[in-house]
Amino acid sequence: MADTAPGQGRSWIAALAPPLLFGVVLPFATYPLLKGQGLGEVQALLLISLWPAVETLGHAAVKRRVDEFGVLMLVLLLLGALSAVAYNSTRLLFLKDSAITGLLGLAYLGSLALPRPLMFYLGRKFATGGTAGGVAAWNDLWRYPGFRRAQYLLTLVWGLAFVAEAAVRVPLAWLLPTGAMVLVGNLLPFAVVAALVTWTISVAKKGRARAAAAQAEAQAEAQAAAPDPADGAPQVA
Repeated sequence: MADTAPGQGRSWIAALAPPLLFGVVLPFATYPLLKGQGLGEVQALLLISLWPAVETLGHAAVKRRVDEFGVLMLVLLLLGALSAVAYNSTRLLFLKDSAITGLLGLAYLGSLALPRPLMFYLGRKFATGGTAGGVAAWNDLWRYPGFRRAQYLLTLVWGLAFVAEAAVRVPLAWLLPTGAMVLVGNLLPFAVVAALVTWTISVAKKGRARAAAAQAEAQAEAQAAAPDPADGAPQVA
């Protein structure tokens, strides 16, 4: 069954803190300031969308390591910015975010047809720290049916959640004013991920409990089946 280190919940929270700051708080705080300086909506949205880029570059400078996912987000951000400038549309910027989320959800769902689903690799990244021993131990867990079922279940739920989030954000881009959409569009992904992480940790805890119970039962059965040394000992008159 899928195991999550006891401190993984705290590590998830720590990992979400910088994206929450640069992806929600700072964009929402700076958007009205930029509008107050006379910038148009498209220009203001393009400038506040640079905050995640600052986070990615700062992470690379501090860790001295390039985050592949962050680079992908920067490329998608650049493409979205270019398209928004070309069409001068705020809605296109918001739809770009929905498209990214929807495609991510479809990638999760599509990986269910692969030998190992996407959550297996994502879980390995966070649970092992990338160490050779941790990766080998994680890979070895695949031989357990309960672990495999958990990875497929997690992948299915995460994929459906991302697709649903994208479907909700598309109409909101037309229904909400731009200022409100800045907050909702940036906060909604964190709310969804937080709910998914909480549920994932719960699944992992239940899996550990079942694994511990099964191990204890197996040990009890082995002890019961083992011959008692006293039975074969010579009797002393």
